[in-house]
Amino acid sequence: MTTGAMKSKKPVLLIPVENQVRELDAKLLLACIAARRGLPSIIGSKRELEARITNFPRGVYLAKSMLYGHAKFLKIARKLGHEITAWDEDALVHLPAETYFSRRLSTVSIDCLSHLFAWGEDNAELWRQYPDLPSGLPIHITGNPRNDLLRAEIQPYYEKEVSKIRAAYGDFILINTNFNHVNAFSPIRNLFLPTKNPGDKPKYGRAARGMPRAYAEGLRDLKQATFEHFQEMIPVLDKAFKDTTIVVHPHQVENPEVYHRIASTCKRVHVINEGNVVLWLMACKALIHNGCTTSVEAFAMGVPTVSYRATTNDEYDYGFYRLPNMLSHQCFNIKELKQTLEKILSGEIGDENGDERQALIDHYLAAQTGPLACERIVDVLERVMADLPNLPRPPMGDRLQGWFKATKRRVRRWNKLRKTDSTRSLEHQQKKNPEVPLAEVRNRVARFQRVLGDDDQLNVEQTSHSLFRIST
Repeated sequence: MTTGAMKSKKPVLLIPVENQVRELDAKLLLACIAARRGLPSIIGSKRELEARITNFPRGVYLAKSMLYGHAKFLKIARKLGHEITAWDEDALVHLPAETYFSRRLSTVSIDCLSHLFAWGEDNAELWRQYPDLPSGLPIHITGNPRNDLLRAEIQPYYEKEVSKIRAAYGDFILINTNFNHVNAFSPIRNLFLPTKNPGDKPKYGRAARGMPRAYAEGLRDLKQATFEHFQEMIPVLDKAFKDTTIVVHPHQVENPEVYHRIASTCKRVHVINEGNVVLWLMACKALIHNGCTTSVEAFAMGVPTVSYRATTNDEYDYGFYRLPNMLSHQCFNIKELKQTLEKILSGEIGDENGDERQALIDHYLAAQTGPLACERIVDVLERVMADLPNLPRPPMGDRLQGWFKATKRRVRRWNKLRKTDSTRSLEHQQKKNPEVPLAEVRNRVARFQRVLGDDDQLNVEQTSHSLFRIST
């Protein structure tokens, strides 16, 4: 591993990856495009990048959210002289404004920012409603690096993986579940905690944070009923479509055991909770979901999508879940579902398109055509990086304070890693972000370069255990 890259005084982009499966490829694409413009990046584990923040030259940190829990680190980064830009990974399909603000935004975090990158106009409108949005904070409607992976010119990046999936599973229906509100792998992550005695009022779980109780209870009831409908649906589809495989892809926070139990009684059902869902969308014949962001990705790629709504509630179905449901064929019972799937598999119908739906997704998702979202983001970052040397450095006292706080934070987090029963334990973090070898990162960068039509070889160096520098 080389440390020289860390000691370089040239400004760098600092690109944290918290969820490897969901984020790594999209952020590698961003790093490649930045490098082609002469902007070097340090990319990798969010935890390690934050722990080593004192080692980097002054640069630009690309935050993935503005949660209150991230505020301490962002303040430290600012004291060390870094500029902070941000997007929200979860702002494409979002809760009602007031609930979203209480769950996803922190005045302390936002006060640290110099630029915001929005998924689309809807996301920008949402942020503009925030009463504590700093005056003059630029909001750039760029799209998100993740939606670049959906575009036709980038999809060849996944060609080999998609071919392997098709070879292994043939024609298959993908069922993407999102019942993490009621079926989380840890009960504390549900909307409500289990009660000890019948009749006891359940306490809030982590998923209900910031929600009015009535809203959280209504959402729980809808998700629980839908969860039960999906459990009943899977074996019915297994029997109905004898020439088609069923692949169940649980949400990353869900407990998959219930699906494994169902699969054990079926002939053609497989439970797969690994790999970027984009791969599975590209390989499948149809997607079944209920209010899932995955349907937006499927629609953008022209994949036929079905929202199975055996239980309905207009407050949520046309509020929180409006976009995913509106972009899908909608089925309200198992008979409708089977009939719709038969038409999709026979080629009689395809995705649920039309001018109205296209206008809807255009409002939510920028950069579906023209320059990539990554290119639009780098346009802004180029200007920020160019201005950085001309900005006054924080006073020496602030920088020393930042260094001491960063060091203290690093030690405290290391101690938490040693606790085996914590979600912050080393074992849990390694499952969330398994080690990616240098050769694999170089392979992915080279694949992106080929897809982008760039013959120039980029330098990829491993600077520490889970961090990599990408540059020209």
